[in-house]
Amino acid sequence: MLLNANIALSSSKALLVPYSSWHVPQYHEWMKDPEIQEATASEPLTLEEEYAMQSSWRQDADKLTFIVCRPLSTASTEEETSQHQLQAESDGPPNMVGDINLFLRVDNGEEGDSPPIIVGEIELMIAEKNSQRRGFGRAALLMFMRYIVQYQGAILEEFVSGGGVDVETVRTLRTGVEVEANETETATASTLEFKCLSVKIGKENLRSLALFEGLEFEKVDSEPNFFGEFELRRKDLSLGGVDGALGKAGARGFVALPYERTE
Repeated sequence: MLLNANIALSSSKALLVPYSSWHVPQYHEWMKDPEIQEATASEPLTLEEEYAMQSSWRQDADKLTFIVCRPLSTASTEEETSQHQLQAESDGPPNMVGDINLFLRVDNGEEGDSPPIIVGEIELMIAEKNSQRRGFGRAALLMFMRYIVQYQGAILEEFVSGGGVDVETVRTLRTGVEVEANETETATASTLEFKCLSVKIGKENLRSLALFEGLEFEKVDSEPNFFGEFELRRKDLSLGGVDGALGKAGARGFVALPYERTE
């Protein structure tokens, strides 16, 4: 997605930057780990294939991606991170710890006969072993959710304009009613919005299940699916709800900063 190409998200707990070509070598090293491959259901790629994948994710209208980094400041004071400036090394390999992604899709229900809704599916990975269990995942998730909620209109406009959603479905999403292809649309168009945020987690991944359940994601079914995964969804996408959770996580000074490095 192009929307976040020049935006970094900063707080006292983490820094999120757009996934760019200079991040690929370190990302490629992460993805050589068999444990990460298993956890992400990924096949190992060559470095050239990884560069092509990064370029695709930057362009694709149904994917929104940030690299998770250590925060700009680790000071224990109340100083807000908005007072700090991004440096070239802020998102260099020593400061990279993982990534977080949003995959957008239109869901028509299992039988395909339900009104279409837009679902945003989140994937979170803290790849650096020495950075796990240190709060990076919780902070990154909450900062990511804050960005999604605040900018959902722009995110979804890029999504439906990308050519992957047919015209009739877009009309229905905007109006909330079914519209025949040959029928003149008379309903008032509404702003596009997410129905929910979703995540799919393996039944054995108890830490991730606890993280998302602790942030008001609820299991869709009591039993895992055919692939051994639980799907969890959060329907409260209010700014107040996300800001409250950010405060409880101690992520102070959340701010969007200009990211001026270019591909």
